[in-house]
Amino acid sequence: MQSSITLPQLSDGLVDATVVRWLKGPSEEFSPGDLLVELEIEDAVVQLEASQAGRLTRLVAPPQQTVQVGGVLAEVETSGEAAGASVPAASEPQAGSTDSPSEKSSSEPPAASGAGGSPENVRPILMPQASNTMEEGILVAWKVSEGDTIEVGQVICEVETDKATVEYESPEAGRIARLLLQENEAAPIKEPIALLADNDADVEAYLATRDTGAPATATAGAAASSASEAPGAAAAAAVSAPATRTAGGRVKASPAARKLASERGLDLGAIGQGSGPGGRILSSDVARAKVGAPAAADGQIQRYPMPKMRRAIGLNLQRSKQTIPHFYLSATVDAAALVDYYRARKPQTGCTINDCIVLATGRTMAEFPAVRSQIVEDEILEYPHANIGIAVGVEHGLVVPVVRNVDTLSLDQLASEAKRVVENARKGKLDNVGQGNFTITNLGMFGVEAFSAIINPPESGILAVGAARESVIVEDGAIRAARVMTLTISTDHRIVDGVIAAKFIGRLKEFLEHPATLIG
Repeated sequence: MQSSITLPQLSDGLVDATVVRWLKGPSEEFSPGDLLVELEIEDAVVQLEASQAGRLTRLVAPPQQTVQVGGVLAEVETSGEAAGASVPAASEPQAGSTDSPSEKSSSEPPAASGAGGSPENVRPILMPQASNTMEEGILVAWKVSEGDTIEVGQVICEVETDKATVEYESPEAGRIARLLLQENEAAPIKEPIALLADNDADVEAYLATRDTGAPATATAGAAASSASEAPGAAAAAAVSAPATRTAGGRVKASPAARKLASERGLDLGAIGQGSGPGGRILSSDVARAKVGAPAAADGQIQRYPMPKMRRAIGLNLQRSKQTIPHFYLSATVDAAALVDYYRARKPQTGCTINDCIVLATGRTMAEFPAVRSQIVEDEILEYPHANIGIAVGVEHGLVVPVVRNVDTLSLDQLASEAKRVVENARKGKLDNVGQGNFTITNLGMFGVEAFSAIINPPESGILAVGAARESVIVEDGAIRAARVMTLTISTDHRIVDGVIAAKFIGRLKEFLEHPATLIG
């Protein structure tokens, strides 16, 4: 029979838990005592074990999603007589709990559907994580209404992240039964922002299984939204409310918030209540902790919080340098033919010289599958086409919109699409976030001759383009005036080793020095 695994009350005062990883996958069978999922609670990491045999049919809560007590973790198929029989027990009870989790879950019945519906028939749509450093998002605008039927891939809303405003495409099809956020309200990543269900009774039953329910999510979102609009006021408000603590007295805070507070030498307890669910302190709360400090007098050092985008970029690139084995190669290109090619086609296509470089890179990537790949955890995702990110400078930082299928485009098509995504990026809207497998960054317009760039994870590499400059070339013992350009490729050595990188940059050099071979 079909039933659900719900989050049991693992300890006194527990409100929610975050899924760390699933130890069983969809369609995988399990036996009594098998470990199913690893969860992070306030004071420990626990593993839930199956109380009877069955098969996982759907993971409702993916890794990094926070689930309220009583919320659905997964749907299963068992031979038991009741859904409660599939509720697992914790293999590692939290310190300080007098009753074992298994006793609690067996003595407490599963959350009842008080509205006469079935919570298992409700599928939440979660706040997306559009970047590695994103912790919350602001719902800018809904593109759908309650009662609408949507398809997979349909744009349902616009979300403001720590870097830009992005369109969110629905991962599932169904009927929009409830919108949990109002426009301009915020919610943590992986928290429900809308519910899909065929009838409203199921929605009421689903909300009844959550301790705080949708209104609490909306309230937390409103607090976060107002904090982003008025940082100083938000900091003052946070200090006025004491920090939320667990039953054991530990301040509720995200791992990122704890790390940032440690780096800045701040006491989490002094920051006050956070803007996350249940008053949890987020890293954005830590960043705002000193906003209320008095301004420095003239001639003294000014102290102000790092802009959210700059902090996000810093954390992302720091993680990249620490976790990705970067490998660098440089090549100098005779750019005279490339400049002539660009000048001849600009009147018809409106292209830039960077468009020509992007086009040549896309053609080269078509011949090197490793370069059009991503690394996600322990898997290599090899894309069929070249999806190239274009680094764009904006206020407070850098964003990378992506042009998809570059290897299939003509120069005029590429020029038009690149112009569109770059203009959108400067307006705060990023296209094709997370779909890039390679990035190009060009500082040639600033007179930079050569530089090395940091890979934008999870992509395979990044190409740093220097200025097309006057120089001399020695050829067959003769010296001639020339216009040259230096390219430096940074690759992830786990998928693009030295030989592949050398062949790639050599082939790219051929395209750039003989651009007539480019189609379009």
